[in-house]
Amino acid sequence: MRARRLGGGLEVAEVGLGCMGMSAFYSGAEESESVATIQRALDRGVELIDTADMYGAGANERLVGRAIADRREQAVVATKFGQVRGPRGEPAGVRGDPEYVHEACDASLERLGLDRIDLYYQHRVDRSVPVEETVGAMAELVAEGKVRFLGLSEAGADTIRRAHAVHPIAALQTEYSLWTRDVEAEILPTVRELGIGFVAYAPLGRGFLTGRFREPDDLDEGDSRRNHPRFRDANFARNLELVDRVRELAVERSVTPGQLALAWVLHRGDDVVPIPGTSRRDHLEENLAAVEIELGEDDRASLEAAAPRGATAGERYADMSLIEG
Repeated sequence: MRARRLGGGLEVAEVGLGCMGMSAFYSGAEESESVATIQRALDRGVELIDTADMYGAGANERLVGRAIADRREQAVVATKFGQVRGPRGEPAGVRGDPEYVHEACDASLERLGLDRIDLYYQHRVDRSVPVEETVGAMAELVAEGKVRFLGLSEAGADTIRRAHAVHPIAALQTEYSLWTRDVEAEILPTVRELGIGFVAYAPLGRGFLTGRFREPDDLDEGDSRRNHPRFRDANFARNLELVDRVRELAVERSVTPGQLALAWVLHRGDDVVPIPGTSRRDHLEENLAAVEIELGEDDRASLEAAAPRGATAGERYADMSLIEG
């Protein structure tokens, strides 16, 4: 795959791998297949492997650590801190205080089996702590050699500017896809002005844009997407209309809807790196085939007409309070 440049000189292959669903929120993942998927991704040239300390209350970091143990040089490991979990994995708020930054990093390093994290994100902004203090502590981790590059996740434009003034931010990670385009208004222009790369999570609309879900009951009982507004009731039906329009365009190109949706994200700029998540090798291969799809101006216009900004029904999360505008 081709390389893409994020901020601060960090280069990665054009598609990464999101590992969240291997350990949390979604159902049906098998550990052995998840490990095999990570290793297959590395074999295929994927570099950016994305996890977080709250995915499975640390279980996902341990899984990633096992998967890359004998091929560390192939992986650019990104993890996150800030969304605290209690002893049973229950949500316990957000922390960005310096003491917790250091504590969380040391715990992640141990779980991953690494001596340095390549890209370390603040997962959600702690509104009770000035971002300058949080990023100042993250910068100390860089100075100590525990972290190479710093990132933010779901931060607003003002927070990004303030953080970047303390220490260069290499990447902003935020949801971006054909059905989540709000970042185009202010966030993307801000990071591009500052030379910060953009890592797009959920580029397949949490799987909705693949067309695999035709009704809410297609999701298993334990799947957290059942609680997401976009997957519920009338919103599901309205969003299915959007997917069907994308499907029609995909049929014309002899590709899958998911591949076309991912190709659209890949065409948003050489500073955008999507990290579609999957725990299966067959889905990985389907996703990676999207890098071969070329979209001309007419193709892009047709896709944007099929899924214009603001067309998606429902909020991204049931509780948007942790997302900065």
